[in-house]
Amino acid sequence: MFRNTANSYGKIAILIHWVSALAVIGLFVVGFWMVDLTYYSTWYKTAPHLHKSFGVLLFMLTLFRLVWRQLNPTPASDLDHKAWEKRAGKLAHSAIYLLLLLIMFSGYLISTADSRGIWVFEWFELPGFGAFIDDQADIAGLVHQYAAYSLVGLALIHALGALKHHFIDKDSTLLRMVKVERG
Repeated sequence: MFRNTANSYGKIAILIHWVSALAVIGLFVVGFWMVDLTYYSTWYKTAPHLHKSFGVLLFMLTLFRLVWRQLNPTPASDLDHKAWEKRAGKLAHSAIYLLLLLIMFSGYLISTADSRGIWVFEWFELPGFGAFIDDQADIAGLVHQYAAYSLVGLALIHALGALKHHFIDKDSTLLRMVKVERG
């Protein structure tokens, strides 16, 4: 089952979710590490290139994910979640998508402020249009940094919520994003 059903997420949605989660964690760790690299480090140019390349691929995956969500039903929750949990879940998911897009857009503004494009694994170049505002790279850098911290914090809360549903509430919330229901 590749598509979502009324009761279960499909393989595509599950795969996108976990690939995105791993990419966010990996990009955060590499981003946190690479800001302290010196010019003499062998990773000085390689780490940012990889960070940008994977970031662009995550952007493309995120756009696909948003389209996929529109074309597939979100499984109905037959679970007894409290009203505040449902509202918090919807708000958290919306915030995660907004933060992802903000991080990617600010990363683009950092990387292209000098009018150079972003080469994605030497496969293709995302064009750069230069600076739109004064100190664009610095301002976008701060937005990128704090949005990344916020995203990782929110993702941690999201994961803890899923674990709470699994171990305390003993419902199938987590299982719906781990395995495909045979149908």
